[in-house]
Amino acid sequence: MSSISGVRVRRAITVGLATGAMIATGAVVAAPAQALTVPTVTAKGAFVMNGATGATLYTKSGDTKRLTASTTKIMTAKVVLSQPNLNLDTKVTIRREVSDYMVAEGYPSTARLIVGDKVTVRQLLYGMMLPSGCDAAMALADKFGTGTTVKARTANFIGKMNTMAKSLGMTNTHFDSFDGLSNGSNYSTPRDLTKLARSTMKSSTFRAVVKTKSYTAKTITASGSVRTMATWYNTNTLLGWNGTLGIKTGSGPEAKYCLVFAATLNGEQVMGTVLSSSSEAYRTSDVKKLINYGYARIS
Repeated sequence: MSSISGVRVRRAITVGLATGAMIATGAVVAAPAQALTVPTVTAKGAFVMNGATGATLYTKSGDTKRLTASTTKIMTAKVVLSQPNLNLDTKVTIRREVSDYMVAEGYPSTARLIVGDKVTVRQLLYGMMLPSGCDAAMALADKFGTGTTVKARTANFIGKMNTMAKSLGMTNTHFDSFDGLSNGSNYSTPRDLTKLARSTMKSSTFRAVVKTKSYTAKTITASGSVRTMATWYNTNTLLGWNGTLGIKTGSGPEAKYCLVFAATLNGEQVMGTVLSSSSEAYRTSDVKKLINYGYARIS
């Protein structure tokens, strides 16, 4: 039995009458295990599951629809990684439309991609999942959508995201963007996003990306030279804490602070989601409580 960051679950058989054990007909009866205290979190919605079995460990408004912010990018990655015959080393040229989109959206979170550069699909996944690059998300949606224009291709890709959501049983989810910058109808629930997390973490490529704290990409410029990009740092500051392996942060004026998380310690797998925590600090506190509680529930 493991000790998990202050959460201890002890099941002891005590044989002394002074400690309350009962001995009858030669059998020792174990004292009852101390009940776990269900944590209180500030997030408006939260859900935790056993990553190995899918069993529910905790829920707070787990099926209430809320804005997902950049946790949406998990689905963008899922759709990309589900493409048949995917070559992660395929180079994608960054189009002017990507830059125009970033300007139009008021410079949201970015991987600082440069128009004309050739960037691999693998690099774009890092650029999307670590610094939460909306530009990287758009480049991927443009690459893997179908149509004759960027607008048509990205719209087609968003359609694929919704088709994937249905196939995963995400019954309270709808996407209207590839990056979480909602156009009025981009929502999910803690339970649905945790289902998505469990499915997407089956990809070794995805697992490798989301557990990475920093990544430096070397891209090819329009003239054919090599450009070393400024290092991308993961926005998930919980990485490495108590077995935390990912997955994706999200934040926004309306969505507040969100995190889809996965952690594994001593063979115990915990996955979950918090939506609408009131601050980044509270989001971190919420997730730590839920990971500890999840481990204790599994033990």
